[in-house]
Amino acid sequence: MVAMQGEKIIFLVDMNAFFITCEMLRHRELVGKPAAVAGNPKTRTGIILAANYEARAFGIKTAMTLNEARKRCPKMLLVPPDHAYYEKTSEKVMEFLAGFSPIVEQNSIDEAWLDMTGTQGIFGSPLEAAEKIMNDLRETLGLWCSIGISENKFLAKMASDMKKPLGITWLKKTDIEKMLWPLPVGAMYGIGRKSTETLTRMGIRSIGDLALTDSGKLQKKFGKAGLAMHMHSMGIDNDSLVPSVLDDIKSIGKSVTLPQDLNDLAKAKVVLMKLADEVSTRARKRKKKGHTVQITIKYSDFTSITRQCSIPETDLSKRIYLAGIRLLEKNWDAKKPVRLVGISLTDFDSPARGMQLSIFNLGGEECPPSEEKDEKIQKAMDTIREKFGNDKVSWGTLLKTDAYHPENPKEKEEDFKK
Repeated sequence: MVAMQGEKIIFLVDMNAFFITCEMLRHRELVGKPAAVAGNPKTRTGIILAANYEARAFGIKTAMTLNEARKRCPKMLLVPPDHAYYEKTSEKVMEFLAGFSPIVEQNSIDEAWLDMTGTQGIFGSPLEAAEKIMNDLRETLGLWCSIGISENKFLAKMASDMKKPLGITWLKKTDIEKMLWPLPVGAMYGIGRKSTETLTRMGIRSIGDLALTDSGKLQKKFGKAGLAMHMHSMGIDNDSLVPSVLDDIKSIGKSVTLPQDLNDLAKAKVVLMKLADEVSTRARKRKKKGHTVQITIKYSDFTSITRQCSIPETDLSKRIYLAGIRLLEKNWDAKKPVRLVGISLTDFDSPARGMQLSIFNLGGEECPPSEEKDEKIQKAMDTIREKFGNDKVSWGTLLKTDAYHPENPKEKEEDFKK
């Protein structure tokens, strides 16, 4: 199979069982045995985050409770998650992929799109290039991947899920009716559980059903998201890749898709505190201080909003969190269930600004916060975490609640680059 001249060639490289494969690289005793990365069984984080293929043979799946997983496979080996290690490994993967294309867009910690258009003279046909990426990744980093090939981001993403592990799938528009339409509508990228239930009640059970449904009907029910669903079902996606440049970070962000839709502002604040802490940690590692904090709220109907505010230059957890809280409080709508919350720090290159009206006091008067004290607290926490691990010290509020899943499999970290 060859690409037609002028046709876009987009890859989606998806790491197979990424978390547990990372663990098997440093814990060789897990290799060849049923094993999984899992959260704390005594709390709501007691779920499977990633299972190897030996465990999957017993029916073990991501997000399955540990109690259920142990019933199916009593001898399964379990390891706690180490997100700092996974992040470092992910960075190595992205650096590796940058050697195949100047345009790489990271979609999550374990997958990225590559624009491979015009690289045939270097790496051969798309299939040959995909095989080289897969084999070299396995040989150099010890990691497995599946690769989807198509002419746009959506179809490449769908193709990457069709053959795992170590699969390569080329999904062309001429094959959409045969390969895409028979799939259940819930298998379509971007459609969640609630939307699947709504579509099913409308008599739409497959992606083909969705494609043959009047777009106006979908728009009336889902708004703009309905039009996007319909276009995707027809194989249409006009989104361009946003290339990542490793040394030109413009924004450091973290978001999490919640295990359950959330209406409680207090719990949402706890989620935001944890996310702000992780954004702050990554900002300091990259020696970045920002002037702008932005939050993202995605609702159960897949509509979303972003809001931002300016603050004095900072990389401290407390400052990022408090700015995010003010934005969250101002824009919270208790009538609209929330499925995703995110926060980011940006505006790194702006010149230092004078003291602004403080957001850290309720009186609304100018009141410079104790930067020196907060920096000492942050430095002490960093020292403890570096020596003993990230889970050895945290903010008190996070230790008193289960509103946030630190090991949620749908977390997404984002370093946005120019």
